[in-house]
Amino acid sequence: MNIHEYQAKELLRGFGVAVLDGHVAWTPEEAAAAAAKLPGPVYVVKSQIHAGGRGAGRFADDPGGKGGVRLARSAEEVRAAAEAMLGHVLVTKQTGAAGRRVHRVYVEAGCDIARELYLSLLIDRATSRVTVMASTEGGMEIEEVAAHSPEKILRVAIDPAAGIAPFHARRLAYGLGLAGKQVAAFGRFVDAMYRAFIALDCSIVEINPLVVTGGGEVVALDAKVSFDDNALFRHPELEKLHDEAEEDPKELEAAKHSLNYVALDGTIGCMVNGAGLAMATMDIIKLYGGSPANFLDVGGGATKERVTAAFKIILSDPHVEGILVNIFGGIMRCDVIAEGVVAAAREVSLNVPLVVRLEGTNVELGKQIMAQSGLPIIAADNLADAAQKVVAAVKEAA
Repeated sequence: MNIHEYQAKELLRGFGVAVLDGHVAWTPEEAAAAAAKLPGPVYVVKSQIHAGGRGAGRFADDPGGKGGVRLARSAEEVRAAAEAMLGHVLVTKQTGAAGRRVHRVYVEAGCDIARELYLSLLIDRATSRVTVMASTEGGMEIEEVAAHSPEKILRVAIDPAAGIAPFHARRLAYGLGLAGKQVAAFGRFVDAMYRAFIALDCSIVEINPLVVTGGGEVVALDAKVSFDDNALFRHPELEKLHDEAEEDPKELEAAKHSLNYVALDGTIGCMVNGAGLAMATMDIIKLYGGSPANFLDVGGGATKERVTAAFKIILSDPHVEGILVNIFGGIMRCDVIAEGVVAAAREVSLNVPLVVRLEGTNVELGKQIMAQSGLPIIAADNLADAAQKVVAAVKEAA
């Protein structure tokens, strides 16, 4: 689960992470009032969406204008900046061409920036440890740094039994070229950030940029926090931070039915049981010249109702021009899948090619259910056959 920058900073502040003062606003008038609560004379107005690159982004209705992060030097300038952002669609590298509509802004105090650094905590699956990453290239996307200057990325893995220690922060501080009281400030910052990461069951905490002020303080100028969805049951207080307006409606609907769904930008909808098989299905669609419209894993114990819901979600995507159902029935019975597919196809008046490949438990019964349904379902013998047939059917229907 992702949250907004202002929410992330409020959480981190509670653990002692140094952040600047700021206030969230939903209207231009609230933004001006927020500025009045800050010392000034410089303010920063930030669009709040679940995507990075806001400063370099552009608004869809003003592509040649300013981005989603703007400086202001008076309450009136703050109000004008908020008015230019609120209700408008911000397009960044991470949003894609569709962009995200800005519903709220964060008005923050200005800062005397001497240096910009990068700092994050994440789970390194190669070492099965929480890893601290730091770089002197603050403000840049870490992927770009990794691609062009990997030597500028510092890493320290934390032993889960011992936890973080002062020497971890010192090693990073010296690697970043910090000196004097900056080292101590950085140590306090990293310690607080680690405690927040562990206590909140985060999957990532990213500060980009982390700034060193003219006075030698270390402060989070931006903050991104994502939580491990599997641990949210331990944190009911975090549920109120969930902003459904930032989520894909199809993904929200899938979550209600305990379906693992991720929208993609292709034209062939996929319904598969098992994450590995789903990935293989998407790969083979690409191999035969198609493009998957989604990742959808119905799980091993799906019911007829869940399969029907999955089918409806796939068809709710206007870009879907064909559907491939690929089920290997172990725990999941093929007849249950067949009943769900038939019920959903009838309910939504199926108007795109549908290819179904079933194998495993009750496969003959499943095939019989589909054959007797009277629906134009294309049967496939194996995965390669299924992929070839759905790609061909989509091209023929185009």
